[in-house]
Amino acid sequence: MPRPAPARADRLLRASAAVAVVAALVLGLVVAPPDAVQGQAQRLMYVHVPAAWLAYLTFTGVLVFSVAYLVTRNLKWDRRAQAAGELGVGMTALTLAEGSLWGRPVWGTWWVWDPRLVTTAVLLLVYLGYLSVRGLSDDRAAGARRAAAVGIIGFVDIPVVHFSVVWWRTLHQPATLLSPDPAPIDPRMLLALLVALVAFTLTGAVVYRRRLTMLAAADAAALAPVAVPEPAVPADDAPAVPLAVVPRSRP
Repeated sequence: MPRPAPARADRLLRASAAVAVVAALVLGLVVAPPDAVQGQAQRLMYVHVPAAWLAYLTFTGVLVFSVAYLVTRNLKWDRRAQAAGELGVGMTALTLAEGSLWGRPVWGTWWVWDPRLVTTAVLLLVYLGYLSVRGLSDDRAAGARRAAAVGIIGFVDIPVVHFSVVWWRTLHQPATLLSPDPAPIDPRMLLALLVALVAFTLTGAVVYRRRLTMLAAADAAALAPVAVPEPAVPADDAPAVPLAVVPRSRP
């Protein structure tokens, strides 16, 4: 019997993600040279930048899916927004953690009140709030509407985070990619970074699709009709069962 198309697609996606992850590890740890100034600590870029990219991508998904939900009131769009928001929160937390690990040897401290770091921390708090407002009511639709509003408004912080290194004086280095004036980079480093971006994107798609399946199953279970058992008939009201009379046999 042929395998269903969605199952084949998921299997291909997982295989592609695995290949991309292995390639990114080889390129980032072996092929790409260490930075002339930052040394081996610069290799954290191959996690830090893709995590930030995936956070941007998923929060863009939250924006699009939230608007679609408010227009259609179809819960499938809210599930997509929620799955994207959960993944984005994880990637933003990873971005901040990797930034601290990278900043310690380069800046000499785990944290500074830098515009890029502060706006990223605000972004994390906003989308943690996006996930939290869903539990403020037992009404599924009301929670989805509140979350959609937060998801749409919260997206305003994305360009602020990205262009903070352009608009303000900051310790953070300029954007390696997607910048009006990108910093120069060794071709081997650029290749490792691009492959890492692909690896994170494919792996994020695997996680996203899995989480979306779980949310759909949870909604289906919540909306399924509940079977109500019929009340038991009291003993006094039970129909009488006639007794059979068996004549006693004589010896």
